[in-house]
Amino acid sequence: MLTSSKIYIAGHRGMVGSAIVRKLQEAGYTNLLTRTSLELDLRSQAAVEAFFAQEKPEFVFLAAAKVGGIQANNTFRADFLYENLMIEANIIHAAYKQGVKKLQFLGSSCIYPKLALQPLKEDYLLTGELEPTNEPYAIAKIAGVKLCEAYRDQYGCDFTSVMPTNLYGYNDNYDLNNSHVLPALIRKFHEAREAGAAEVVVWGTGRPKREFLFADDLADACVFLMQHYSGRELVNIGTGEDLSIKELAGIVKEVTGFNGELVFDTTKPDGTPRKLMDVSRLHALGWKHSTQLKEGIALAYADFLSKLVPVNS
Repeated sequence: MLTSSKIYIAGHRGMVGSAIVRKLQEAGYTNLLTRTSLELDLRSQAAVEAFFAQEKPEFVFLAAAKVGGIQANNTFRADFLYENLMIEANIIHAAYKQGVKKLQFLGSSCIYPKLALQPLKEDYLLTGELEPTNEPYAIAKIAGVKLCEAYRDQYGCDFTSVMPTNLYGYNDNYDLNNSHVLPALIRKFHEAREAGAAEVVVWGTGRPKREFLFADDLADACVFLMQHYSGRELVNIGTGEDLSIKELAGIVKEVTGFNGELVFDTTKPDGTPRKLMDVSRLHALGWKHSTQLKEGIALAYADFLSKLVPVNS
C-alpha cells in the first residue's frame, strides 16, 4: 500500500472510519476515497458497483455498518441483520469484480459465543450460541468474515478480517438510549457534575470486567495489518487487558471531575461476567496498543466537551 495508492474507507464518518482516515492522513496517504451515505447508499448493489467501476479503489477498509447499543440491536433486529448483510456483501463483491488488491473487513467481538472461554481466541468463532440481544448484528458480522474467506478460497482475493474489542474515542455516540458503557458513563458523570448531583447510579454490581481500546489505536492496528498481514485467519484487535466496571467508573469519575458518590444498582443485570480478547496473534505480528485507558478517556472527554451545544444557543 503506497502513499499514492487509491484507498476507499467505507464508513469514514463513524468513530472507527474517521480514525482510519486520520491515521492514513498522518502517515502521508494522499489518495483517500470517501462517500457519505447520502452520496452513496451502500445497501444498493447497483450504486456500490457503479462507484467501484468508476473510482477503481486499490485498497478498501470496510468499516461501514449499522450500529447501536443493546436496546437498538434488540428492537430493530431485521434492520440490523438486513442492512449489515447488504453493506458488506455489496462492497466485498464489488471489490472482487473490480480487482481490488486488498480489502480489510472490520467485525465485532460480539461474533464470539456468549459463553466462550476467556480470553476470546479467534478460533472460538462458531463454537457456541451467540448473545441473543445482538444476535442479528453478530450473524451479519460472521457472514462478513465468511464472505472474505470464501472469496479468498474461490477467487484468490486478498480479503482479510479483523475483530476489534470495545472501542471508545473521538466521534463516539453519547446517546444514553443506545450508546455503549464507556461513553454513557462519560455523559452521566459530566451531567451529574454540572447539575451538582450527590451521586451517580451505575447499573449492576460493578464486578463484570471489560476491555477497552482507543479508536485511534485501532486505526493504527488496521493500517499496520493492511500493510503486513494477508492471512486467511481473522485477527483480534485489543489491549489484552481488562478492568471491572467499578474500576472503569472510578476512572471516568476522576477524569470528569465528579465529586459525588458512586452507587451501584444491584437490581439491574450485570450482563456477561467477562469479555476479554486474546491478542497473542496480533502481538506476534508486532503490534501493541499505545494509548493507556485514563489518557484515552481524557481525550474522549475533551472531544465530548468540544461537541456540547451551549445552553444559550
